[in-house]
Amino acid sequence: MAQLTQIVGIIVYIFMGLMALWGAFSCVMVWARVAQKRFKNERVQDEFLDTLEEPLAEGDFDGAAEICEGDPRAIPQLAMLATLNRSVGFAKARQLVEDRFQRDILADLEHRLTWVHTIIKSAPMVGLFGTVTGMMGAFDKLATSENVKPDELAENISFALVTTACGLAIAIPLIIAVAAVNIRIRKMEELTVAGINRFLEAFQGAMKIVGRKK
Repeated sequence: MAQLTQIVGIIVYIFMGLMALWGAFSCVMVWARVAQKRFKNERVQDEFLDTLEEPLAEGDFDGAAEICEGDPRAIPQLAMLATLNRSVGFAKARQLVEDRFQRDILADLEHRLTWVHTIIKSAPMVGLFGTVTGMMGAFDKLATSENVKPDELAENISFALVTTACGLAIAIPLIIAVAAVNIRIRKMEELTVAGINRFLEAFQGAMKIVGRKK
């Protein structure tokens, strides 16, 4: 039983270490992904939209596409998508933009955060598993030894408590990190939606201009 407890202890520590690394990595990736897709602030976004509206006011879709080309942020990508699919009509192009925003940006962020939520729930459970294993080892020594030394019991009890503490130490910071990331996502969503609505108004006006020229 002592050997089994030692093996389980090593596995638990390795597994919890990997969980901590993966949880932190996932949070950092989501944070970086949001930073890649959003404008720094509303002023910077408005400046970009002002630049984008200039060719659209003349019905120049190619000029608008050139402004958006190569920009990884959400609004330029969605604006590029709309201009490339303008032949389907405004209503369908708008629906295409909204669907792409929900599926490729928001849903992608939620998918990445799912891993973090899984680790938040799993880490304390793994710690509890280590606790149970440690207590089983301690009781096994009490049952099989006539003279049990305190330090022998302390080793198993210490392992039991440390694994519980490690599980909580992994989950608690990740809970705080997820809350911060969710706030960042909501701010990005609000800012992006406002920008998309402004672009779509200019896009619709450009389509009317092109329609009148025909």
